[in-house]
Order: sequence, then structure tokens, then C-alpha cells
Amino acid sequence: MSKAALPPESDPDSTPDPATRPRERRQRVQAAETGMTVLKGLARLGGRASLTALAAHVGESPAKVHRYLMSLIAEGLVDQEVATQQYHLGLEALYVGVAAMRQADPLRIGEPALVRLRESLAVTCFIAVMGNKGPTIVRFEEPGLPVTVNVRVGSVLSMLWSATGRAFLGLLDEAPVQALAEAELAEAPAEQRGLLDRADPIGALRREVRAAGCATVKDTNLRGISAVSAPLYDHTGRVCAVLTALGATGGFDVSADGAVVAAVKREALAASVALGYVAG
Repeated sequence: MSKAALPPESDPDSTPDPATRPRERRQRVQAAETGMTVLKGLARLGGRASLTALAAHVGESPAKVHRYLMSLIAEGLVDQEVATQQYHLGLEALYVGVAAMRQADPLRIGEPALVRLRESLAVTCFIAVMGNKGPTIVRFEEPGLPVTVNVRVGSVLSMLWSATGRAFLGLLDEAPVQALAEAELAEAPAEQRGLLDRADPIGALRREVRAAGCATVKDTNLRGISAVSAPLYDHTGRVCAVLTALGATGGFDVSADGAVVAAVKREALAASVALGYVAG
């Protein structure tokens, strides 16, 4: 932040005495931190708020917050609406947000999560996105002793029988996703359809995934293989990718309170936050 964006009393150049410089430098840093607190508070209130609401949110007096708002307005980071007197994010803040969103690539942000899961749990893991034909693997990591599976980067997964597909089905409420699931259900053999709820097979899957916040399968997509999938949300709250870990059923715990489920959900949430997602 430039000098113009700081309260005048915090400017270390206001006095030439070298003995006072360290103290005034600390004051300048504190002023910058307070300014950023005010700016972030405004963003977390939806980008628009009254002085009273903003001051209450950041835990400072209205007079103090007002001083910092004036400095932020001078820098173009905040603006004030004349009719309502409310403060809102300014053009410079929008430029910052747009630049950040351009860097919010779920594949780039999710890759470290794959490495951590592979190393901490010794599991095969991947990231998938929703393609025209279904969930498609775009990043893939294997442990030193990989589980033999016939999926790789570019593989399209089942909507109904894979954990990845079920995560998209349950948490991405879009017509093409529903249509892919219905088409797959119509083509499934009777014995496979019998594994699902008879009255409302797709609806039951969706409700199950939403309640758990993730999807799990055991021997439904690949015999002898179990998997856990959790969603990555973007800044709008939309599911933009799914993080999946899988392993041999005999040694792979898919229970809700198990270590694998907890780790996958934790990594997916951390990646979502890095993408700008704010949990409700």
C-alpha cells in the first residue's frame, strides 16, 4: 500500500529524527494491517456494507474504520455510494479479484493435495473434472506399490458406480449431469440396478452424497477396489472438480469416521478455500 493509503499519523516520513524511525515503521506496518483487515472485512460482508456494520464486523470503532476507508477510497480499493452512504469494493479491488480468479486453477491447486494423500496414506489418487461424456481424470498419482486399476489420465468414469461420478451427481445440480446418470441407469443390467434404491435410484444417491459431503463406493465400479471422493468448489460455490482416493478393498477403509475419508475431505476443502470458496 502506498503512503497515500495510510493514515497521516502513521507515515514514518513525517519526522526526520532517525531515533523515532523504528517505532514509526512499526506503526506503519500496523496501519497497513488494519487497512487490510477493513478491506477483507468489507469483502466478507459481500463487498458492500454500512460503516456501522463494517466496524462491528472488524471489531473497531466507526471513527477508526472511517479513517481507513478514506485511505482505501483514495487508492481506488473502496468506493462509497452517495444515495445509501454504503461502502463497496472499488475498481482496483475488482482488478485484484479478477487476477486472483485467473490463477484459481483447480488442477494446479489440487496437485499438492494428490501428493500429500499419496505420501501420507499410500493410496492411488486423482482429480477429475466433468466432461461431455462424464467425469474425466485429468491428474493421477500412484504410491510406490500402486493398486492395479485400468484407469489413467483421460479415463471417463461411471456416473452411478464410481465414487467420482456419484460426487458430481450428488453435488453438481446440473441437467447434463442428471441426463448422463439417467442414460447410464437405463443401460445398466438388472442385477446392477438392483444395487440401487428401487423407488428412486438417482435421487437416493444424491441425497446420500449430500448428507455425507462426499461419496464412497466398495466394489461397485471395479471389483476389489474401494474409493472415496470429495468435491472441489470454486469461488461461486460450484463443484469444479472432484478429488478421489482409491485402494484395494481389503485394506481401504471407507467408513465415514475413517482416516481416508477425513483426509480426502480435508484436502478437498483446503483446495476449495484456495480457489476462493467460502463455506456456508
